Amino acid sequence: MAFQAAEDTSLVDDGRLFVSFGLPWLGTNVKLQGKVVVVTGGATGIGAALCRRFKQEGARGIVVADIDGDGAGAVAHETGGLAVTTDVAVEADVIRLVETSTAQYGSIDLFCSNAGIIVPGGVETPDEQWQRVWEVNVLAHVYAARAVLPAMLSRGEGYFLHTASAAGLLSQIGSATYAVSKHAAVAFAEWLAITHGGQGIRVSCLCPQGVRTKMLLGEHGDRQTFLTAGSVSAEEVAEAVVKGIDAEHFLILPHPEVLEYFRRKANDYDRWIGGMRRLQAKVKAEFGG
Repeated sequence: MAFQAAEDTSLVDDGRLFVSFGLPWLGTNVKLQGKVVVVTGGATGIGAALCRRFKQEGARGIVVADIDGDGAGAVAHETGGLAVTTDVAVEADVIRLVETSTAQYGSIDLFCSNAGIIVPGGVETPDEQWQRVWEVNVLAHVYAARAVLPAMLSRGEGYFLHTASAAGLLSQIGSATYAVSKHAAVAFAEWLAITHGGQGIRVSCLCPQGVRTKMLLGEHGDRQTFLTAGSVSAEEVAEAVVKGIDAEHFLILPHPEVLEYFRRKANDYDRWIGGMRRLQAKVKAEFGG
């Protein structure tokens, strides 16, 4: 949810995508048919849409992980998958998720570290909330890599999809914790890709702006923000993910304009900050806060 590397601009698709750092991945393009996929935050929103889309692609096993066990169970029932109640902020839960998935299906081909939370506020945000956001939005990616990477390395192949946000490339008006944690999530995905790309480990980082989920629209679906107008559906994001994984792109951008915003930021940081200040003032005037 939010707003803005790429070296090869020819990889911007005419639909909803994509950018690549041009990393020299090994092997052929990844196909999801017959693969085992784990999706955290899979009970709702982007996660649920990913599970449904992976089923359409013919995934052999879909593990739906979520702190909402009932919600995970419903999506697992719909997709013929396995539900595992998981708090991704707890490393023991993530280890158990990987062990349960491996016991059921034998291996994990694609781990989608998708769970995330947002907390509004700035420097006044209490330490406990900073910690919770850090655990869910950053450490959960680390815990997943610790748990599943050794088996992937031993096989010489495996794929991570990290759901970050355009806020991880640009910023997030109104939430310091979200802006900081999503930057860190992008950085960790970059590190994994650089460090293990030569060992057959592929990494994609999903960075959408507004997506029409509860995080953006609220519990009742009627909240209006500056991101609502240009928002996309969770199903559109899932489609972008399937195309991005198939092409093995690092950055997956359901909002293609984010690439141009990112370029502007890199080309003239001071001007970009000035533009973001003006946007913040406009947002406050129109939506309050």
